[in-house]
Amino acid sequence: MSARAARPIRLGARSVAALVLVSVVGLIAIGWPLFADAGSALTDHAADAPWFFALLLPLLIAVVVATIADCGMDAKAVAMLGVLAAVGAALRPLGAGTAGLEPMFFLMVLSGRVLGPGFGFVLGAVTMFASALLTGGVGPWMPTQMLAMGWFTMGAGLLPGPMGVPPAGARPGAWGRLRGRAELLMLSAYGFLAAFAYGTVTNLYGWVTVGGMGQAISFRPGEPVRENLVRFLAYVAATSLGWDLGRALLTVVLILTVGGALLKALRRATRRANFEAQVTFEAPEKALAGEAPHRTHVTYDRK
Repeated sequence: MSARAARPIRLGARSVAALVLVSVVGLIAIGWPLFADAGSALTDHAADAPWFFALLLPLLIAVVVATIADCGMDAKAVAMLGVLAAVGAALRPLGAGTAGLEPMFFLMVLSGRVLGPGFGFVLGAVTMFASALLTGGVGPWMPTQMLAMGWFTMGAGLLPGPMGVPPAGARPGAWGRLRGRAELLMLSAYGFLAAFAYGTVTNLYGWVTVGGMGQAISFRPGEPVRENLVRFLAYVAATSLGWDLGRALLTVVLILTVGGALLKALRRATRRANFEAQVTFEAPEKALAGEAPHRTHVTYDRK
């Protein structure tokens, strides 16, 4: 019987292609008003949301299928993805409306780290979709929030160092170099910066569609991209900087306090989800004199 070390959920060629496709489509859908001329129907930008959502769903499914095909994950791992999405959706309303304190973000960072970028992207998008249904926050802004949360969670899976589950029997600290406090500090730094990035992406939608703001921070169709970006940064600083700061600080605090225990729990659950004993039958070599001619060898491969 041979045991093969459990592997982290890595990106394969199909997963990379699916993630690149959905990201390019998302960037075009979110950022096209910056490059539109003054005569474009920018006031109807909100009407794009149903089409964007209809295109986003099959792309998300493609990411899931490609990741499963590349990694060979079974139904237990997919079920764990659903559980994490449900937990994240339940965490979001706990701090909604209070200075940006949203505890779901720390769970997305840790889950993306363990599950990898492919499943992390889908987890973030599905969690945001479920939370919108739970809180009644369904609106034209939802596809942008789903995409931004998908990128947020995927980024945690792309961080350097070992991901996923350590090999069976590995000594503590012997597998990889980023474990323990060092890993938590890296995840905290990522969560802090990515919380601002999430707010910046989602603010872009509101900045383009909401009018009646001051000339210094309002969007001006047809103006050079550089000038509009300066106004956008001023808009972010004036409207949501404090909200994003609260989100970032809470994410850091939760990762540093309970992140270590939760990482161990997620890795243990991932190891069990990936565990599957496979039985293979190997044809015997040329029978030696005096041996039974029909002997069969059974090999158990534990993933």
